[in-house]
Amino acid sequence: MTNTRPSPAYHAGMRELQDRFDTRALADRLDERLGRRAFSADDRVFIESRVLFFLATADAAGQPDVSYKGGDAGFVRVTADDELAFPSYDGNGMFRSLGNVQVNPAVGLLFIDFERPNRLRVNGHARIVFDDPLLASFAGAQLVVRVRAERIFPNCPRYVHRMSVVEPSPYVPHTGQAAPVPRWKRMDDFRDVLARDDPARNA
Repeated sequence: MTNTRPSPAYHAGMRELQDRFDTRALADRLDERLGRRAFSADDRVFIESRVLFFLATADAAGQPDVSYKGGDAGFVRVTADDELAFPSYDGNGMFRSLGNVQVNPAVGLLFIDFERPNRLRVNGHARIVFDDPLLASFAGAQLVVRVRAERIFPNCPRYVHRMSVVEPSPYVPHTGQAAPVPRWKRMDDFRDVLARDDPARNA
């Protein structure tokens, strides 16, 4: 008999495909055994060891966007059993991801280890904090994003290509050290519209 019980992990579209490919029971077992709302000790170690993650957001109409976030290991911190925080550094000024958070707080974060294939998903609700107590501990941060986790679950890493970090980005901010100015901000097309306090104005 097919299990028709509602699940907070799966909506009707997911269920339709699970039933088509006979994976409903497997999906339920995976959620039952692996899904969680609190970070484990291993989750914390994994997340805080990552130098990058991918952030998925959507606007108020549900139009999606995804961005890459990078920094030094530890730039994402697990701040509570069901919360993590990360800094927002200077970018291109579009604020596509964080602008989406302002109108739709639902987010998805994907953490990947490319050297020893492993990955972890965190779905939850994000909020932007301009005066967060953590702000001072993140060199170069404009604000802090806090994410309240709703679902935390590992993913099978079999299709993760094994890669290694050749060198860290020189643009990641560090205390007492000025980050280089991105080349595109020196271009005539953009110099006259830079933010008033952008260091590139005087570069």
